[in-house]
Amino acid sequence: MPGTTTLQSSTLTDQEVHAITTFYQAFTDHNTDLLDEVCAPDWQDIPLAPGQGPGPGGLKEQITSVFLKAFPDLAIVVHEIFGSPGRAGVRASITGTHLGEVMGVAPTGQRVDIALHEFHYLEDGRLTHTWHLEDWFGMFRNIGAWHPPTASIKPSQG
Repeated sequence: MPGTTTLQSSTLTDQEVHAITTFYQAFTDHNTDLLDEVCAPDWQDIPLAPGQGPGPGGLKEQITSVFLKAFPDLAIVVHEIFGSPGRAGVRASITGTHLGEVMGVAPTGQRVDIALHEFHYLEDGRLTHTWHLEDWFGMFRNIGAWHPPTASIKPSQG
């Protein structure tokens, strides 16, 4: 995977670290079958994206029908993994070039770098739950699709 990964905890097992890094490798390598190796069949992605089905199959469909169409050169760079047995936190970035529609926004050709923070539960070396938070507002701002309102200063009335 591109970038440098910092492992902040020696208490995660090698099997757990492998499951976590392989999860992100599925995006970067555009190989969704890797998810079947590291996610439990009833793995929960929390929250589901609009229209996303449950389990690894639902994420596989999102990767191919949404992410790779919008960002054909999509990669996930893992910056940091930390945790304890059965629990892990990940700080990462989603990178790519906006060459397809995403969330109703036409392609802009802009490079994006979207902050990604995830928490995983693992059991027997496989992911069972993933809670995630992506900085979509930052991406919209980066591609010129969102302009926050400017604050207006009103004179005080006194």
